[in-house]
Amino acid sequence: MKNTTSFYLIVALVLLTQINGYAQKHPIAFSTAADIALVKKNISVNPLVKQSFDEIKTSVDAVLGKDIDVPIPKDAGGGYTHDKHKDNYNLMFNSGMLFQLTGDVKYAKLVKDLFFKYAVLNPTLKNHPQATSSSPGRIFWQALNDANWLVYAGLAFDLIHDYLTPAERAQIITGAFKPEVDYFTKEITPWFDLIHNHAVWACAGVGIVGIATDNEDYVQMALYGSKKDGKAGLTAHLDGLFSPNGYYNEGPYYTRYAVLPFFLFANAVNHAKPELKIFERRNKILKQALDGALEQTNLDGGFYSYNDALKEKTYISNEIVVALNIAWEVYGANAAYLPVAKAQNRVTLSKGGLGVSQALLQNKSIAPFYPYKSVVFTDGANGNMGGVSVLRNGKDKNLTSLIFKYSSHGLSHGHYDKLNINLYDNGNEILQDYGAARFINIEQKYGGRYLPETKSYAQQTIAHNTITVDEKSHFNGVEAVSEKHNPVPLYNKVGDFAVQASSALDTNAYQNVQLHRSIYVVAIPGADKPLVVDLFRTIADTEHQYDLPFNYIGNVISTNFKYTTHGSAMQTLGSKNGYQHIWKEASAKVKAPFTTFTFLNNQSFYTISSHVQDSAQVFFTRSGANDPNFNLRREPSYITRTRAKNMLALNVVELHGNFNPISEITTNSYSRVSSIVPVVNNDLYSGAEIIIGGKRLIVLQSNTKFDVKTAHQITINGISYSWEGPYVVYLENKKL
Repeated sequence: MKNTTSFYLIVALVLLTQINGYAQKHPIAFSTAADIALVKKNISVNPLVKQSFDEIKTSVDAVLGKDIDVPIPKDAGGGYTHDKHKDNYNLMFNSGMLFQLTGDVKYAKLVKDLFFKYAVLNPTLKNHPQATSSSPGRIFWQALNDANWLVYAGLAFDLIHDYLTPAERAQIITGAFKPEVDYFTKEITPWFDLIHNHAVWACAGVGIVGIATDNEDYVQMALYGSKKDGKAGLTAHLDGLFSPNGYYNEGPYYTRYAVLPFFLFANAVNHAKPELKIFERRNKILKQALDGALEQTNLDGGFYSYNDALKEKTYISNEIVVALNIAWEVYGANAAYLPVAKAQNRVTLSKGGLGVSQALLQNKSIAPFYPYKSVVFTDGANGNMGGVSVLRNGKDKNLTSLIFKYSSHGLSHGHYDKLNINLYDNGNEILQDYGAARFINIEQKYGGRYLPETKSYAQQTIAHNTITVDEKSHFNGVEAVSEKHNPVPLYNKVGDFAVQASSALDTNAYQNVQLHRSIYVVAIPGADKPLVVDLFRTIADTEHQYDLPFNYIGNVISTNFKYTTHGSAMQTLGSKNGYQHIWKEASAKVKAPFTTFTFLNNQSFYTISSHVQDSAQVFFTRSGANDPNFNLRREPSYITRTRAKNMLALNVVELHGNFNPISEITTNSYSRVSSIVPVVNNDLYSGAEIIIGGKRLIVLQSNTKFDVKTAHQITINGISYSWEGPYVVYLENKKL
């Protein structure tokens, strides 16, 4: 034992020599001593702080005095060893916080004892036996989870830093931390240097450990990449993963996941290196990222589910709690956050968490929902890689949100769905994005990983509300090709207007077909809900098959055409590119120029009215074919198939009526749209006439000139129309 102690004392002296005076006062990574003293003072007087304190104290006290297992890793996500190591790093952080807030050394000893076990385990580990990727983990099946461990273990070490002797610190640093950091920065360096959410976690882990252990070399690699040249690391992530207005390249679900390491590491850097002003970087890009994430949620807090997303995740998740509390401290109090914080009903035990809890306690008129507004997000570091438009109408429970996605691919978590739309209404998902096929952290379902059906169905174009050409996904489902291209936004007008509009053009998803989609959200005077007008053009030199799905959620109520059901002899819609997973439940051949389909969702009615060009096929389908392990949700879609060269798909989504099952009263269950016809469609202009409630609605758009001051004039059926800007909407000959 004496020799061991002497060894670690020698190592500690060597490490201190290498640090060259970098050592700082601890704690510093998660909170400073002054901030912890402030929280400690308020535990007994602030109910939410006390509740949050009591929650972690109860969880830690339950294991005090017990021998806590640090097992040899063997299981994938959801298995015993995976969950145990995850529990352990959370336990270490929570117990470290309790040591700071109570001064009771039993909490510090718990952390130290766990660290000693990891100091023995970690040097022995090789690639995890369940690893399936090019970045395998050691403690966990993927390196990403090891990075999670480093983040929380680093914070825990910082919290008990002064409790440990120099020899004990050296034992933990060399045994528990160094094998993991060396693995990230020396063995899987390309992964560590990625511009991707995985690397955000990796850099946060290495950087927080560096700050906690006074290792400037670690901190520099975490900030600027393994080569310290600024091409990777936190600074490159802040500059490369967000657009100038805060849109995160991988989509809102992954914004939720990435903001945690971003905010935790930036917070530690802000304490240790305030001169970097990390929270001010790129016009306060982290605040914009958090605000952008919240703007891309439904009324229930669920993140919009495009790209690889799981619908169960909401803004009450731990990631948003931490980010919001830190933002409250560094960017100042923000009343817009209070509805979210109220729903979260817990805070971090930090200065920011205390500020949030005090605001909740003092504010007696907190709004019921986050103050959602219409917004246009640009994509790409320079804002020139397409984007996402969110067109909103109404307020609070009566909010309608139309999402139009014309962004870049979204790295490895992106989907092949250019010009996709999704619709939410009254807090319900109406026209959905499937998201990802995954049962996260459920061992029986492929170890909690993304299921094979994510690639074979969920990512494919037919699973989205956009056009699939010749049963081939956009970019033939090749990520490397899709990453090189994005649609071009043509115009956006969003906000408190009678007509909100968004239009984009894609010329790369298919080699010989251009896709041009324009979405109009029209507030009809006197109507409770807006009308969604969808003009989708295809431009090609030869004839193609165009499939346009509306992946709806609800129950079929009625159609104005007859269809044949295939319940006793169902076949798949196709054999590949996602079609192999789709059952044809019913179909129809329609020649009439006008079709309607009404469905019921959570007591409201929705009708999709369409103009049919020449003749078309209509399919009622359901996902779940060729799915022997029941990995896919069984969900419906309404698909119109057209064969044409150039096509103008005219669709109107009408939100109407109510069904009250308690009183058994139904109101306005019938659509008011009685006709949709194209009035012009050529290279220069496209337009439609819609008869709704007996009134004539005209939508006209320029297909080539989009400047807001450009004048247009065309004559249709002897009537002259003139306007400025890329589009115009008339109701009964009056401009809206």
